[in-house]
Amino acid sequence: MKKFALTTFALAALAFSSGAFAESNINIASPGPTSTTARLDFSIVIPRVLFLQVGTGTNLANNTAIDLLTFTVPAASLGNTTAVAGTGGNLTNGAVTVKVFGNAGDITLAASTVGALNDGVPADTIPWSEIAVVSTAPGAASAGYIATAIPHPAIPLSGAGVANTITATNKVVRQEGIWTFSYKNTVAYAAGTYGGAGAASPGAGLNNGRIVYTATLP
Repeated sequence: MKKFALTTFALAALAFSSGAFAESNINIASPGPTSTTARLDFSIVIPRVLFLQVGTGTNLANNTAIDLLTFTVPAASLGNTTAVAGTGGNLTNGAVTVKVFGNAGDITLAASTVGALNDGVPADTIPWSEIAVVSTAPGAASAGYIATAIPHPAIPLSGAGVANTITATNKVVRQEGIWTFSYKNTVAYAAGTYGGAGAASPGAGLNNGRIVYTATLP
């Protein structure tokens, strides 16, 4: 009986000893202040994110909607330099929401085109220089964004334009703005519908009527 009791006590002591290595500690001490410790390790993984919305969009998610802005020139105003306001855009009247979010440093924002807008007739073209843009800040930004007037990048006549840099704070960019477009109407062009909705090619839209915006993280 004595040998059996000693073996049982030894096994119990071994169990206490093994448990301590798994961060469960016991301190058996004489009466008075006593302490022991246990530890946990934590790891937080933040994904690298880059998000751009121009017009209709879903925050931090893909949305394939492409807004169409239309400028209809009154017959009595053809080429008289009186700017023509647009229709369409997710904010209507030729205005669109712009959101830029990234968490890995400064972001560059550029615009590109594939040439002048046309109406399907090679000789009938309107250059992108006829499009004007005003940048403003919204009255209130969406949750997680800062309301600001995001500068619109230069619209090139063809190809890629010069990019703007959006400066990050603590490596984070989270800006929301509004771009309102208008048609300058500086020349009386031949009758026709120039550009339009569609995807004749990825960058062109219908009759070259598309601007492609590209946000880039370093």
